[in-house]
Amino acid sequence: MKYMLLKSHSPAAYCGTALPEWDPADIAAHIDFQRTLGAQLAAAGELVDAQGLAGPDQALVVHSDGRTAPVVTDGPFPETKEFLAGYLVVDVASRERAVEIAALMSAAPGPGGAPIGEFIEVRAVMSAGQ
Repeated sequence: MKYMLLKSHSPAAYCGTALPEWDPADIAAHIDFQRTLGAQLAAAGELVDAQGLAGPDQALVVHSDGRTAPVVTDGPFPETKEFLAGYLVVDVASRERAVEIAALMSAAPGPGGAPIGEFIEVRAVMSAGQ
């Protein structure tokens, strides 16, 4: 079963300080945690993909009627709390395992090494037959 675990720029449960305001050593520890978790999931055969995303200032919105040139605009420029920061796609035996991985992600270290309690959205990846 595949699940997408979504990270956003929403305030975390235990950390109200935005990442750019952290001490550089705390940012490095946070990134190292993410890399280590990704390596562990890859070694277990559970990691399908993991990516951080460029900021919304680089986002485009595209729509088309299928007949004429697509309309491309800058944006979407949602409120900061709505920015999608990155994702992991995992292939695991159960929903419960996806939740376990999301809990590990949530407890990533923040300022001073304390777990930040990041809110991670867990969504099943639908197959063509669903």
